[in-house]
Amino acid sequence: MESSDDEKDGVLEGYIPKELSYGLAANGTKFVDEVLNGQNESCLENFRMDKHVFYKLCDILQAKGLLRHTNRIKIEEQLAIFMFIIGHNLRTRAVQELFRYSGETISRHFNNVLNAIMAISLDFFEPPVLDIPPEILEDGRFYPYFQDCVGAVDGIHIPVMVGVDEQGPFRNKSGFLSQNVLAACSLDLKFHYILAGWEGSAADLRVLNSALTRRNKLQIPEGKYYLVDTKYANMPGFIAPYPGVPYHLNESSAGFHPQDAKELFNYRHFLLRSATDRIFGALKARFPILMSAPPYPLQTQVKLVVAACAIHNYIRREKPDDWLFKIYEQETGVQLEESFPAPEMEQPVVHVEPPPLEMAFDADQLEVTSRLRDTIAAEMWDDYIRDFGV
Repeated sequence: MESSDDEKDGVLEGYIPKELSYGLAANGTKFVDEVLNGQNESCLENFRMDKHVFYKLCDILQAKGLLRHTNRIKIEEQLAIFMFIIGHNLRTRAVQELFRYSGETISRHFNNVLNAIMAISLDFFEPPVLDIPPEILEDGRFYPYFQDCVGAVDGIHIPVMVGVDEQGPFRNKSGFLSQNVLAACSLDLKFHYILAGWEGSAADLRVLNSALTRRNKLQIPEGKYYLVDTKYANMPGFIAPYPGVPYHLNESSAGFHPQDAKELFNYRHFLLRSATDRIFGALKARFPILMSAPPYPLQTQVKLVVAACAIHNYIRREKPDDWLFKIYEQETGVQLEESFPAPEMEQPVVHVEPPPLEMAFDADQLEVTSRLRDTIAAEMWDDYIRDFGV
């Protein structure tokens, strides 16, 4: 990364978080020491994780030989520089002001830490387990119907900065430059798998197909499946909502009134699949650099997405009650009450249509998945009607 990156800061060029407005440290070492020797909240704000979680990550990177102390900068300070940049969306010049190092030094350690995180990132992405997720097992709306669900898959568009000659493929349907990132996540807000770097114009099914056919592919345990939204299709390993049936409903305070099995299925499917919205929300809140197009080479921008997701998983493992997780766990959207159908009440309708399927599944495979969805919906509806005494 060139040190000229700091000339492209825009409005954030001289930004220092308000928590540091009491005065700048004499140098980076003093600033990091003040944060790490101070209140835990200061570490949370500045380095985006608790102190003990921060120190443990330093130990991991050192033990694996990925980072080492230098004559001037300890590993703690190197990680602090990296976390400060991605946790506050700062450019090199602003970080120079705080840490009192040259742009070249800041950039070098930023890239060193990024590459170190990438080197161990697979250690932080755990495949889905065979056990029924507690989020399903402990909720009568989802169990036993979705007992074979291991999580949800969705895509998110992350802004990118690319050269003029490369902008065409990266311009998404909204007209913005982005990379189309596919994520498979658990219902307890951990990433199982990330595929970053696809152009913003790439169809979501095409990205999913790449995730299923590449060497480091998305693994789905036999007999299990992920929930997907309307951008995808109902196919082996992935259960989508019913097309042409309301989805993403804006429920009234009077409760939800499904009219048939398909509506009820789509409603509960949406509640479970909303885990992707919450995990993306927590990710962007912790690492706001993902909400803008940082002026780094494209390869670095892609690495940043994977590294941020890996660190998210690491923090989730080490500190599951982290303050940001608490916020997004509370925004589950699953507290709406269900009641018996009330035909006289007009329901908002958002129809969905299945996207064209580009994957190599034969008719029998698709039929099996279709019957599975129908079976789940029928059992769910029968129990729903019985519970209301009809």
